[in-house]
Amino acid sequence: MSTAIKFENISKQYRLGLVSTQTLSHDLNRWWKINIRGKEDPYLRIGEVNDRAHKGVSDYVWALKDINFEVQQGDVLGIIGKNGAGKSTLLKILSKVTAPTTGTIKAAGRIASLLEVGTGFHPEMTGRENIFMNGAIMGMNKAEIKRKLDEIVDFSGVERYIDTPVKRYSSGMTVRLGFAIAAHLEPEILVVDEVLAVGDAEFQKKAIGKMQDISKGDGRTVLFVSHNMGSIKSLCNNGLVLKDGMISYNGNIVDSVNYYLKSTKEQMSLPFLNRTDRVGSQIIKITSIQLKTLENEPINFVLSGQDFKICMTYENTINETHKNVIVSFSLTDSNESPLLLLHNRLTGNTIDVKNPTGNFECIIKKLPLNEGVYLLSYSIMKDGGRSGFYDGISNVLELRVEKGDFYRTGEIAPNTFGPILLEANFINK
Repeated sequence: MSTAIKFENISKQYRLGLVSTQTLSHDLNRWWKINIRGKEDPYLRIGEVNDRAHKGVSDYVWALKDINFEVQQGDVLGIIGKNGAGKSTLLKILSKVTAPTTGTIKAAGRIASLLEVGTGFHPEMTGRENIFMNGAIMGMNKAEIKRKLDEIVDFSGVERYIDTPVKRYSSGMTVRLGFAIAAHLEPEILVVDEVLAVGDAEFQKKAIGKMQDISKGDGRTVLFVSHNMGSIKSLCNNGLVLKDGMISYNGNIVDSVNYYLKSTKEQMSLPFLNRTDRVGSQIIKITSIQLKTLENEPINFVLSGQDFKICMTYENTINETHKNVIVSFSLTDSNESPLLLLHNRLTGNTIDVKNPTGNFECIIKKLPLNEGVYLLSYSIMKDGGRSGFYDGISNVLELRVEKGDFYRTGEIAPNTFGPILLEANFINK
């Protein structure tokens, strides 16, 4: 089997907050060393690993550091890691959206990428015009693109709007058309970031099926980033685990997912304030999180159908008023497959943080989950979620759910058909 992609000593460095070195002496030194003396950039040796949980002492950080691995033709590689691990940066370098600071990538064949909503689209052009533009960029002639046009439009489900400017598309429509283009223009290598999470469940299933067809039927290579371990395991045959911009594990997909989940459990066993996977500015910082009854009694587990609340204590570290704060919780199963997302904008509750310390509480009524172990994550976001994170930790604690009388009938629902419980009535008319 031939090598489709080879990463050799790939590293990517950024200077925090600045595009250039921003000082004349640094810029002249860099220019002199690189252009006149033919030496390596002198600032490449300066920098720290991109550990976003701790404040560094250098203005330079390595988003990726010394990445070396190969992907064989026909492989489906799942790239796994926490937010900030370097997954998207790696794919952007492969897709030539950005250049590596050091190292080279050798790829055999055309690469089609779907990295973000709207990747490769011109907003003023119609969907049809964007299909032809993307095909031309990939080196296809007009006749080749025309042969694929109907198939692309049909798969995307946006036929009614194909002659409408893309700027008028919803994010879901844009993702569907973007994936359809990337998957149908016969690339040798398909690169897909977790942008598919924007689409509906039916389209996600269809997209994963198409990626399986591309790899197994056509022998093409796929690189796939997702936080959904269920999708990763069902689609991929190999896995690459990234941590702080470096390769932490590389192997078959089952071992890679198990390694990643084990590292997640190790983080969860640490005291809350010792967690090293925290993200955000920490201007509003969560100092404790606990499950409690509605009577404020701490609990270690919840019964199916029980009322309870998630309680978080916070510090407002700069003691200013922060308006329109979003407090968000998400739940996944033990494989990190998403189950639900809940935040105060969804529930219509406005939160402004004014005091130096305080508490966020989320009351859950009649927990609709069956017996099992679930993973709870939180994030505190700025300005209605539009301006980044104050604080956040993935898989901050386990939510243990035990059998309860959800239906108030004495009958306990089996958990063999999934985790969700619904209130319902059966009527014979």
